[in-house]
Amino acid sequence: MVKNINKLYLIIFFHNLIPAYVIERLFWEQRGMTVLMVILCEIIYSISIVIFEIPTGVFADKFGKKSLLVFGAVLSMFEFIILLFAYNFWTFAIVVFLAGISSACTSGAWNALLYDSLLTVNKQTSFEKIVGRMNSLDLIASLLASFSGSVLAKYFGFEFNYIVSAVSMFLALVLTFLLKEPQGDRIQEQKEKNMGFFMVYVRKSISFYKINPKVVSIITHAMGIAACITYLDEFWQLYLDEIGLSVLFFGLFSACISLVRIPGNLLAAVLLTYFKAQSIILFILGITSVGFFITAIFPGTIGIIMIMLIFLASGVIDPVVTGYLHHHGKSEIRATIESIQSLIESVITFTVGIGFGIISSSFSILSGFIFLGAISFLFFCSILKSGFVKY
Repeated sequence: MVKNINKLYLIIFFHNLIPAYVIERLFWEQRGMTVLMVILCEIIYSISIVIFEIPTGVFADKFGKKSLLVFGAVLSMFEFIILLFAYNFWTFAIVVFLAGISSACTSGAWNALLYDSLLTVNKQTSFEKIVGRMNSLDLIASLLASFSGSVLAKYFGFEFNYIVSAVSMFLALVLTFLLKEPQGDRIQEQKEKNMGFFMVYVRKSISFYKINPKVVSIITHAMGIAACITYLDEFWQLYLDEIGLSVLFFGLFSACISLVRIPGNLLAAVLLTYFKAQSIILFILGITSVGFFITAIFPGTIGIIMIMLIFLASGVIDPVVTGYLHHHGKSEIRATIESIQSLIESVITFTVGIGFGIISSSFSILSGFIFLGAISFLFFCSILKSGFVKY
């Protein structure tokens, strides 16, 4: 199972070595996609996750995580191939629908396979550390893609970036085929023969959340951060364009926002030895609230610095929240409980996206960032009132 970890490192690397992302919004805009159309695609993406998230989680728990990861990798590769031929809204809509299915396939299965691989060798306490390392490797790959992506786009055209991205996804697919299903899953499957029906998995997962209100509080407020970060990630290119920066600068900026997330991912496990998970989330919500407001009020150098600060703080979230969830979960429903988490996050992201899209399209991207700051502040107030914050 240790070999699984090494393969997962490589899969993470190639899955995120995607030079297309650095010019994605500009490519979509070039093909006629407006901000509102992009938001509609985000909504379609969220809907596809709502439809497939829990079924894929149950499938992963019952039949194994690897098969879901392979299917998701196939869809991810074809996303970039189809985008090369996308010239209208509905083609882009099909792509994001497939992307939602791919995300649903991997969201629960990925961490579940990792945790159970560690569990078989009694190294589950290293989960946050390894998740942090994997996220850092994800960001290093994104860093390389950012540096190369802007140059490739400048001299070879936007389409070339999508060809390179499809090749990288193909390599990730090959490595995914080489993963081994943790033996513990098969043993557990034999023990849980009575868990044969879909709703049994769902009921057990819902019951898990009902008896763990602190888990619910932690992941819900972390989702609030994730929803806001999603739209910062999606639209920072338009922000830079609005303040007059050249596309050649985009690669450097994308590399920088990948780089600043690495310390948070690596330090997450260390921070947990000194602070409670909910206190960490409260602090990060405070940073994102202030950061979004300042980014919108002071566009330019100050705004760019605040964007960097937001991404720096957000790097801590994933290892902290994912580790908290899996340490409290059970192997037989591990993928399903994370799928439910991802489903709720998609609903929150969907809701935030509607407001962000309307405000950004009606006024400006700066107004949209003020809206994100307000959402972060609401979640900040909510976690204070929850009663679970321990200093």
